[in-house]
Amino acid sequence: MFLFLFASTQIFASSILIPMDAESQKNHLKAYGITYWVLSHQQKVQWLLNYRGGSFLLPDGERIRKECQIRGVSFEVISNDEAASILDNISSPSQNQEAVILEKAPKIAVYSPKGNQPWDDAVTMVLTYAEIPYVTVYDEEVINDKLALYDWLHLHHEDFTGQYGKFYGAYRAAPWYIEGKQKAEALANELGFTKVSEEKRAVALKIRNYVIGGGFMFAMCSATDSFDIALSADGVDICEPMFDGDPSEPSYQSKLDYKKTFAFANFTLERNPLEYEFSSIDMTKKRGRVAKESDYFSLMDFSAKWDPVPTMLCQNHTSLVKGFMGQTTAFNRDNIKPTVLILGENKINGEARYIHGIQGKGFFTFYGGHDPEDYQHRVGDPKTELELHPTSPGYRLILNNVLFPAAQKKKQKT
Repeated sequence: MFLFLFASTQIFASSILIPMDAESQKNHLKAYGITYWVLSHQQKVQWLLNYRGGSFLLPDGERIRKECQIRGVSFEVISNDEAASILDNISSPSQNQEAVILEKAPKIAVYSPKGNQPWDDAVTMVLTYAEIPYVTVYDEEVINDKLALYDWLHLHHEDFTGQYGKFYGAYRAAPWYIEGKQKAEALANELGFTKVSEEKRAVALKIRNYVIGGGFMFAMCSATDSFDIALSADGVDICEPMFDGDPSEPSYQSKLDYKKTFAFANFTLERNPLEYEFSSIDMTKKRGRVAKESDYFSLMDFSAKWDPVPTMLCQNHTSLVKGFMGQTTAFNRDNIKPTVLILGENKINGEARYIHGIQGKGFFTFYGGHDPEDYQHRVGDPKTELELHPTSPGYRLILNNVLFPAAQKKKQKT
């Protein structure tokens, strides 16, 4: 009897289900790493949108089972009939669910200064924890058109306006600020630019072209609004003397071109160099005193069958995600273009936290805040230990974007 049951299991257990609901999965973040690992071995995966928190259906195999066990990822071995029943139920018009085929492991690049450690940025931190490989690129690679080698690009917490993160007011005498400014100026000169602001704008334009040509771009914190500001100020000097050595252009606000931006329009720049803020886009100071315990944002609900792209990006085991701060914490809804989708919002504060859009043949996603598990990260604070947050909903949103380029293109109805 035992041998018969064992043999039957081997015959019919042809799929592995990685559940992503709150009750069944003990390590959501590493589950994405397993999915990426399977894709990297030229095997396809089905992403079951809105089914048990956005579960993954994998081909069965001893190596995959062992890898799940090694990484501490919960999985279920199911039969052909069980897998077919799940897929049949998902396909029903009455279910707001969809099965999306993931075809290949995307090549990932992270735009980050040389020498930065993985824990300096939430994306590099979660990629490292999930065991998803990536390559670090910076201005040299971008200017020399190396982005075409990659399917997905993350922007570090960069300042594309050339104002050194607007840290001048509080940190202009700090050794790290002085050294960073010197390195930025040397790199700009090495690349043939007389100003850091001009070099950063050229980088932003190259990234814009990468997206328009079909790339997937994901940005967090100040890399979101400073990127759009740099695009809008193409050919306009918005920097004060302490940043680039000469005065800004008179009336530069009126010279901004919002048609060139990805997500934002009609924003007002912050002229004061002592103010730790770029523009009216950011909601950090406008949101008032929000208690950490009550700072949450909700994910939007989309039709999985008709809007699989935003549905993919919002997959989670909860629709309510803990808020977290950054230089750019959230986005002013009044400054968001009508063509941009709001994926996550806090209606009470009137802010968008997570947005997505199409630019040319490519896609971009902007995510406010610095670190989903460090509410108010400050300069010099210790790194977040993701071993303590293996089921983080905030970090899951990042990893949704990592897998997004792997989706079978014909399934994307936009």
